[in-house]
Amino acid sequence: MLFRKRIPRSCTYCAFGVQLEDGQVLCSKSGMRTLEDSCRRFRYDPCKRVPSKAKALDFSKYENQDFSL
Repeated sequence: MLFRKRIPRSCTYCAFGVQLEDGQVLCSKSGMRTLEDSCRRFRYDPCKRVPSKAKALDFSKYENQDFSL
């Protein structure tokens, strides 16, 4: 969930961090960090969080009659 109360801390979606191309985060408070790191100044930014993709729907259990009017 995107807006749950208990979010695991990660520099990936911290308000102070900027993700770089090489898998690291440049933090304005503590310098270069890895994606999994976190520090005491962590502040969650929901705009940086990328939600997981939705599961593909399985239409195999339906017949053509189910889709006609």
